[in-house]
Amino acid sequence: MIEILIPAIILSLIGGFFYGVYVGNFKSAPFKQIEKFYFRNKKGITYNYNRSESKEEVKHIYDNDVNSLIRINNENDITEKRQKLIHYLWGSNELPKRMPDKIENNFKDSRYSNLKNLKQINRLTIDMEHQMKSIIYFFEPNEKNGKLVIYHEGHGGDWIREIDTIRHFLSKGYCVLGIAMPLLAFNENPVIDFPEFGKIKLEFHNQLHLLETDEFHPLKFYFEPIAVALNYIIDEFNIERTYLVGLSGGGWTTIIYPALDERISHGYSIAGANPIFLRLDETDYYDYEHTVPEFYRIANYEEFYVMSSFGEKRKLVQIFNKWDTCCFSNDLYKIYEADIKKKLTSLGKGTFENYFDDTYRGHKISKFGLKIISDSIESD
Repeated sequence: MIEILIPAIILSLIGGFFYGVYVGNFKSAPFKQIEKFYFRNKKGITYNYNRSESKEEVKHIYDNDVNSLIRINNENDITEKRQKLIHYLWGSNELPKRMPDKIENNFKDSRYSNLKNLKQINRLTIDMEHQMKSIIYFFEPNEKNGKLVIYHEGHGGDWIREIDTIRHFLSKGYCVLGIAMPLLAFNENPVIDFPEFGKIKLEFHNQLHLLETDEFHPLKFYFEPIAVALNYIIDEFNIERTYLVGLSGGGWTTIIYPALDERISHGYSIAGANPIFLRLDETDYYDYEHTVPEFYRIANYEEFYVMSSFGEKRKLVQIFNKWDTCCFSNDLYKIYEADIKKKLTSLGKGTFENYFDDTYRGHKISKFGLKIISDSIESD
């Protein structure tokens, strides 16, 4: 028995050590040596990238004058950029004012039947051009606090994978909106008959540029569902404050959308995006929406950080996961963070914060990340 037990204990200890290293929670020696060997991307840059680790091939990123990239000097500049962005997307000077095309009250989805304080789910349908359709869940609590949390899922599809986030805020009396990116989750995948290309089924974001014309810009598909849903929810349920929480592609949306819509009080982006000059290899460019030249010439990422943070009691928070298995697993925000904060200080209002989460290995909102978000919202 002893002959079996001792090797089993030794194997368990070794296995536990390497699992701890894998998830990033066990940092005893020789963790640092293993980390340097294992946790590196294609460029050989450690995930915990900082100025002291600069390599010759990426030294150019420090030559950028971030402050000069922020072409905003006063509130009028922000207003002007917002109007130009809205006009680019919708061809008008204001956000869409319409209501959802269909509202199904008390919609049944058994996956959410055990959520505490859930009165009902209202299923919203928003129809758009080119047969595009957005399906949204509105989780209405029994006891409401007059505040709304929008959870925006990324390329993972359905918001069910962040049910813990939905459960957390619903239990505290927040109305919760579950929304997905275009073409994902319950959203439509239309077949478009292009005169130039033939019939194509739209299934991934890089196809959307095929819809681009001088008069139509498919980037609107990412933002219109939020605007239309808010038109219905804010008035119908007497919402006083609105918080946008997004993961991955939803994190990208969280960086961009508050700049367009001042109804968003706070934005919390998890693994969302870096400025274009910090995209260090081909894989960092991701999908179509990240680098549409005409859009980002109106406002670049540095300016979106400022615009989405700016305002009385407005805030933009970014969380990057050190051990993220998908996207932006670095602390490159340190290169531009001070310049964004300095600009907001000169403008007189607005908050921009960044956090580097080393508590979890994976691509989701960790317990640590959720606490940051919840504490920030609760203190508002």
